[in-house]
Amino acid sequence: MKNIYNNSRFILLLGLMITFSSGCERDFSNDVEFSTFPPNGDVFLDNFSAGMDYFPFVDAGADPEAFSVDTEDVFDGSASMRFDVPSFGNGFVGATFNTTANRNLSSFDALTFYAKASQAASIDAIGFGIDGATNNKFQVTLNGLGVSTRWQKYVIPIPDASRLIAETGLFWLAEGASFDGDEGGYTLWFDEIMFEKLGTVAQPSPAIFSGQDFSQQVFTGSNISITGLTQTFNLGSGLNQTVSAAPSYFEFNSSDNGVAVVNELGEITIIGEGTSKITAIVNGVLAKGSLEVTSAGALLEAPIPTQPAANVKSIFSDSYPNETESNFSPGFGGSTTETSITTTSNGQVLTYANNNFTGILFNNTLDASNLSFLHIDVYVQETGTEVGIQIRDNGANQIIETDPNTGNPIADDKDFRFTLTNLIAGQWKSFEIPLSGDITNQKNNLGALIITGGPNFILDNIYFYTE
Repeated sequence: MKNIYNNSRFILLLGLMITFSSGCERDFSNDVEFSTFPPNGDVFLDNFSAGMDYFPFVDAGADPEAFSVDTEDVFDGSASMRFDVPSFGNGFVGATFNTTANRNLSSFDALTFYAKASQAASIDAIGFGIDGATNNKFQVTLNGLGVSTRWQKYVIPIPDASRLIAETGLFWLAEGASFDGDEGGYTLWFDEIMFEKLGTVAQPSPAIFSGQDFSQQVFTGSNISITGLTQTFNLGSGLNQTVSAAPSYFEFNSSDNGVAVVNELGEITIIGEGTSKITAIVNGVLAKGSLEVTSAGALLEAPIPTQPAANVKSIFSDSYPNETESNFSPGFGGSTTETSITTTSNGQVLTYANNNFTGILFNNTLDASNLSFLHIDVYVQETGTEVGIQIRDNGANQIIETDPNTGNPIADDKDFRFTLTNLIAGQWKSFEIPLSGDITNQKNNLGALIITGGPNFILDNIYFYTE
């Protein structure tokens, strides 16, 4: 199982996907007639199709030498694509295959390919649609694709093919060892990569917010991103295949545009008081999941920190630079939490809705040996709400290790827990949590804050400091 803490490489990779070959867009007159592009679905058969090239994600740490064309181990024909996945600590396999000539893929319903590996493995991410000129407008991602040591055909369905009329990003993948002992040091092969019209891709079931219905207290001027965008199809094999889909496959709707509006990127802007329900459709099919937002007006500003910046190591605050970047939406298994970095007229805050447990995972561990307190500001809209905070020290190996049954830390990890109480609706309350007692002996590799309780609350000004 991949360790959830070590996702920083793929967070960086996502940023590279967004900026890859970035360009600009402009509006055109309705009188302009656009040319149509060829409906060529070939990607790699015995060689690259016309105009194709290989672009490794070297800025994210991908090994540019990991890819080659293999003429010995093939599924069909005379050549296959080969990737040598490095062992942990030696980079990873990551690349996109793009064409200089736009393709019209609207007549196909899936990307298909044959694949095998030198050992059974799970590919971290694979798909199509990385196109910097459009900011990856129609990117599709399949996570955790299991491959065996035998050639087998795989299918990645297209969420709504009618939108793919001018595509250049035809194939991409990212795979590597996330920690010592994770799968690595093996070989992947791909062959017969193409877009096809299978006719057996059926029963579309799109979703937003991972198919869950949420409600959230919001504030005028705040912004929320729609997450958990997926499309599921039943394949000819009987498998229900789910892919993550870019927002541009969806048509979003707000039941009251005087309260909330949604753009094509799935960004919700709260513009007034009241209640609105956010939904979406894909190719005429209503997506599962929704968000009901209730706006009570403008959010009160959190207390302004007064600690000197030299005494602070900040995790999240407009008043101090971050000591480390963090993952605020780690997506723990079993978590129902919806987390958003909400921009208000007073700056950014962390909004939590329907929380049972979640976390803030630091991309780099933090040495708090000479620090004395954790500061955090909390805002609730229901008196009696309580929030639990766990300070997690990852130990010398700097990896979060937990018991899969209990979630408790194991090995050299330590966990220090506090409950934030006496919260009053409509008011910010500041907490100064002492880094003393048991935590005094191990606070030099802080790697995360685990957050429980709520279920609805807002956090701001999260930082460690000494007086």
